[in-house]
Amino acid sequence: MTTNLVRNQPVAIACALTVAFAVWLPGAPAAGAAELVLKRVMLSTGGVGYFEHEAVVEGNAELVLDVRLDQVDDVLKSIVVFDDRGAVGTIRLPGRKPLEQIFRDLSFTGDALESGEALLNALQGAEVRVTGPRQLRGRLLRVTPEVTQLPDGGGTITRHRVSLITDQGLQQLVLEEADSIQFVDPELQGQVDQALAAIVAYRAHDRRALTIETKGEGKRTVRVGYVVETPLWKTAYRLILPADRDARHGLLQGWAVIENMSGYDWRDVELTVVSGNPVTFRQALYTAYYVARPEVPVEVLGRVLPRPDTGAVRGRAKVAAAAKSEQPRSRALGAMRALAQDRQERFAAAPMSEAEAAAPGAVATMTAAESEEATTQVVFRVADPVSVESGHSLVVAIVNREMPTRRIAHYQPQAHDRHPLAAVRLENDGATGLPPGVLTLYERSGETGATGEAGAVSFIGDARLATLPAGDDRLVSFAVDQKTLISREVETTKRIASGTISRGVFRLTRLHRQTTVYRIKGPAREARAVLIDHPRRPDWKLVVPDEDDVVLTARHYRIGLDLAPGSEKTVPVTVERPIVQSIGIASLKLPQIVAYATTGGLQPAVRRAFERLAELQKMVERHKLRIGQLEGERKRIYEDQDRIRDNLARVQRDSTLFQRYLQKLGDQENALETIVERLDQAQRRHREAGDALAAYIRDLKV
Repeated sequence: MTTNLVRNQPVAIACALTVAFAVWLPGAPAAGAAELVLKRVMLSTGGVGYFEHEAVVEGNAELVLDVRLDQVDDVLKSIVVFDDRGAVGTIRLPGRKPLEQIFRDLSFTGDALESGEALLNALQGAEVRVTGPRQLRGRLLRVTPEVTQLPDGGGTITRHRVSLITDQGLQQLVLEEADSIQFVDPELQGQVDQALAAIVAYRAHDRRALTIETKGEGKRTVRVGYVVETPLWKTAYRLILPADRDARHGLLQGWAVIENMSGYDWRDVELTVVSGNPVTFRQALYTAYYVARPEVPVEVLGRVLPRPDTGAVRGRAKVAAAAKSEQPRSRALGAMRALAQDRQERFAAAPMSEAEAAAPGAVATMTAAESEEATTQVVFRVADPVSVESGHSLVVAIVNREMPTRRIAHYQPQAHDRHPLAAVRLENDGATGLPPGVLTLYERSGETGATGEAGAVSFIGDARLATLPAGDDRLVSFAVDQKTLISREVETTKRIASGTISRGVFRLTRLHRQTTVYRIKGPAREARAVLIDHPRRPDWKLVVPDEDDVVLTARHYRIGLDLAPGSEKTVPVTVERPIVQSIGIASLKLPQIVAYATTGGLQPAVRRAFERLAELQKMVERHKLRIGQLEGERKRIYEDQDRIRDNLARVQRDSTLFQRYLQKLGDQENALETIVERLDQAQRRHREAGDALAAYIRDLKV
């Protein structure tokens, strides 16, 4: 193939692009390639969807799967090919930036294809053959523009002069006058063709084509599946309640709201929606990563002569079989793929009773999806194939059956302090769980018309339904019950509950108790089943009523009672929390010890221990007091002796007063000797009492 540059350049370039597109176009099915048709879609509440395509092939074949660029990572991570009578060869796809890779290996850049003169200048030195008014052959030197003034002020025109080096020397021609310019080198011509074809193929930057090679014999069906990111599908329920408050059943309808953002139109696909919480993540498999390596300088001087190897003793090898770790969401995806292959018959959910269907106010029957309980999720298979265009939404039925219900007055102080909420206890007696979703509640009117026809259905409120496993129940609150009045009063007390002594440490347990009294007044003409949500707090224990008589939720004690019409009830709820305090016995003062000895909250053995501690502490205090008294007497004598000695220095030695002072000093010395003896005795007794107290504390354990 050759590329011609002619007088009408735009036409020549368009023709070249058209030819290149016909020769090689990644993403378009090759001649004889089978078409992949979307057959199955499985959407998960994990934010991903499983898509499965089918194609009928014969012998060896190539299948082309066109995907969005932002989905390539997910497709590379999850693609799976099912071919029972064949094998998968390779899966090819262009790089993330294919044009950059293609032009990296060519002798010119993409800018060279902007015009004919740009291409010729980029391939300077290439040998060309020129046809037209002048027949030339030579090597390209340069293409230069020439601006020519038109006569009579008609403006200017730009022409391009081509300079060639030929056997006859330098020759020139006007590019616009030539019929064609052909590259003589077929390899260079092939590079130009390849570059033009790539520009056409990758003009759509947001899509990539995966070519799947299959090998086999005979005619067979090949299926290609993968998991990609999808919008979260949502659940919307409708609950129709009878007018009779004592009725124990209601009709539940569930709808799945989905969006087709896959980039494909869904035509008669088998749709399945899955409710669960699988682990999902993304990984950039379509991005090229390079390991950073240190650069080592080239060794120029200092050659080293290595020593000859003399052998070595082989060490003990540690062989560890490293099992390949399963991807966190492999189980979820495996279940999705397995379910996608299942060809079980669809069935419709149980219809309404004949009486309800015949009533003018009855809700129309509908065919719900088949549900199935998996290990960690619930699967709903839509009974009939669905069709929806890309970018559009779809609503399909997944639940349609009667379920046990009971009306409840549910008191939640954080929602309303004075009135309970009108609620319904919904029990899932089916075989599979129900996904979370919003819930719209309706009530059939109990009134009848003149002809005896049933009343209409009226809206009574909205609610939110959490995940409801099979065999479990949930409360759904939809309005404020203004006919029922509830008040509450809170009283808090503290008291000593118990104590232990060991290794000189007194561990005292104080009990904090809080009592909440609920006073409930029911409607004058209606009975009520009331549930009170009393808050649960860490480290607090329910005392009244007994925990066996209440229901525990994550954050509340749920206390139930029944109210007759016009009646009132009082419900006390008591919780308590022990607080343990550690106190060193040796640090306690005598008044504290006496107080603990007389505290009624402590065990008798502990009180007796404190009584003995008080006796020993009193003995220590008594001896300490005696020591203080003796030291005070000695101090007063010392002070008096200082006064007497000062007076002796002032009176005459032969005076009577002097003799009196001497006599008094002698008497005081005798008194000091007695005080010192008593002080030594008191200090000894004090030490003995202290040792006895310390020994008692050390050995005390009650």
